[in-house]
Amino acid sequence: MPETIVKPRTKVRPKTKQPPLYKVILLNDDYTPREFVVQVLKAVFRMNEDQAYRVMMTAHQRGACVIAVYTRDVAETKAKEATELGKSKGYPLFFTTEPEE
Repeated sequence: MPETIVKPRTKVRPKTKQPPLYKVILLNDDYTPREFVVQVLKAVFRMNEDQAYRVMMTAHQRGACVIAVYTRDVAETKAKEATELGKSKGYPLFFTTEPEE
């Protein structure tokens, strides 16, 4: 009786690479009212009152504050939306993005 040779079957699964992440950063300015910044953070970034206030104060004291980390498209969209809200009211409020390290 001939001997049966059994070979294990292996499946090759391609590894999907995680997309690069980007930080959304709030830059401080001396003209935008604090209450308005808190409103924007709550509206665009879905923060509660306390979180938004802490982020706003950190940016005020340090000059900038990382708000959140998203994929590039989401980060740029949220930064643009928040900046546009400030511009629509005549404030120099500015949000930017940069790659997460």
